[in-house]
Amino acid sequence: MTTHHFTRQEPHRRRGVLRRATAPVAAGTAIALLLAACGGGGGGGGGGESDAEFNEGESAVVNPSDETGGTLRYAISADFDSPDPGNTYYAFSWNFSRYYARTLLTYTEAPGEQGIEIQPDLAEELPEGNEDSTEWTVRLKQGLRYEDGSEITAEDVKYAIARSNFGDQALPNGPKYFQDLLADSDDYEGPYADEGDPLAGFDGIETPDDHTLVFHLKKSFSEFPYVLIQPQTAPVPADADRGEQYQSQVVSSGPYKFDGEYRPGVSLNLVRNEEWDATTDPTRRALPDRIEVELGVDQNEIDQRLVNGELDVDLSGTGVGPAMKGTVITDEAQRHNVDNPQTSTLRYININTVMEPLDDLACREAIMFAADRDALQRAWGGDTGGDIATQIMPGSLPGADPSLDLYPSEDNKGDLAKAQEKLEECGQPDGFSTAIGARADRPADVSTAEALQQALARVNIEAEIKQFPSDTYTNTQAGSPSFVADNDLGLTVYGWAPDWASGYGFMSKILDGDAIQEAGNANISEIDDDQINEWFDEVVSVEDADERASIYGQIDERAMEQAVILPAVFERTVLYRPANLTNVYYHAGYSMFDYMSLGTTGD
Repeated sequence: MTTHHFTRQEPHRRRGVLRRATAPVAAGTAIALLLAACGGGGGGGGGGESDAEFNEGESAVVNPSDETGGTLRYAISADFDSPDPGNTYYAFSWNFSRYYARTLLTYTEAPGEQGIEIQPDLAEELPEGNEDSTEWTVRLKQGLRYEDGSEITAEDVKYAIARSNFGDQALPNGPKYFQDLLADSDDYEGPYADEGDPLAGFDGIETPDDHTLVFHLKKSFSEFPYVLIQPQTAPVPADADRGEQYQSQVVSSGPYKFDGEYRPGVSLNLVRNEEWDATTDPTRRALPDRIEVELGVDQNEIDQRLVNGELDVDLSGTGVGPAMKGTVITDEAQRHNVDNPQTSTLRYININTVMEPLDDLACREAIMFAADRDALQRAWGGDTGGDIATQIMPGSLPGADPSLDLYPSEDNKGDLAKAQEKLEECGQPDGFSTAIGARADRPADVSTAEALQQALARVNIEAEIKQFPSDTYTNTQAGSPSFVADNDLGLTVYGWAPDWASGYGFMSKILDGDAIQEAGNANISEIDDDQINEWFDEVVSVEDADERASIYGQIDERAMEQAVILPAVFERTVLYRPANLTNVYYHAGYSMFDYMSLGTTGD
């Protein structure tokens, strides 16, 4: 979920945190959910008295407190793709699932650059790698237990990775890094294949004892420890697994457990897990007694309830909607409760490479030249919503070149003459028609689609807007190549943040041809470029950080030359923090507030 490279050998052998070589403000794939109010008004309104300043939470902890108790109230306009840690790819879900799911490694609890360092969670210390980074050993802490008091073992972690990565019935959401990286596992059919040993034939991970995992990789991968922060490494007891239905009652390894079952589209409530041992957990404060999440709430209602003090956190982490954004930024009575951090999230439009006529490079280039980048930025709220992007990699990542602009235009309004020239080149002088996919419950996504629709109409490219719900968009609509083809979704509005802070952690899932999959596909443009694929294959074995950064820059430029992604903005979020919320700060690893630190002075 966040990106950065690290140096092999000594840094990953020492105890403590693993520091990243640069200082990105990054995070993983950020999308939308909101947690909810447990009712009632109370808890200190957002406009209450506070010593905090505008955007203070980007670099400091606002309202620090160790006070425990109360109910922390979340809400979101959509739903989880799944609250199952092994079946999710939304950044807010990766952040929130830490309440009940501990992973091998985790980010540090700190604002600013320190938040993109990683440290042990379930692991006793940072992984030990062999000389060529093809084998990594992780040892678990002693005494770790699930909510029922049973011991957490290395085999439980191995099983969790198996269920989310391998076999025809593997969980559909989330990245498949382990499937791509682990050796001796290509023939493994997953834990659901038959009635025998669910891990038989899964030799990419050894568990020589209950507290040790040895990961065997197909080839050198110096950034592998960053894969171990993913929620797919949260342990799952095999006898409790119910496939995709496990989401109804996830077995907790963290400080909170489900209070009843998850109710899709309605709610998810958490209470304290008495078996959690705080002495083994350096990053979870566990201040509230109860956590309540309300699902499917209108964004405008969420924003108003935040300002009124009837809600504590917008779970999606994407900030207030357009209607509230201008108000809280300009109102001096509210401004001190607002953060406006720059993130490493790119908001963009995928341009499909396999459907006609977009399979012709010149037709894709026509879209790039016709786009009105000024209008796309305004769709995201202007300067407070994001900075105009002309390349794919955020400037905070090693190898990024913010000066890269292959489709320039005056005042960022588009070059219509060049667009028409490209249409003639691809045999479509009178334009063509396609569709734009967008998330219906994301106002900025819909505004982006509308801005692009209007810009393309200037060169007779007709684009029908088709809207879908957020919770299924990345899996069964935009993330399904067959659905994309059947619905003529030549263009799809999307957003992406680093799975970890490097060019590989940011771009591999959206640009590598090997990442294309039938469901939960993030390479929505379906680019399968031999040169880009070759660079991704090579870079994982490169030990020198500067050399890796150079290759990432080449991948970015090549993808822009192939016109497969139309960048809109590098996002800025407008995050509202009610006065009763304690320990609030923007976490660079998740591109939103650090949910594990939050407390409340309300009831």
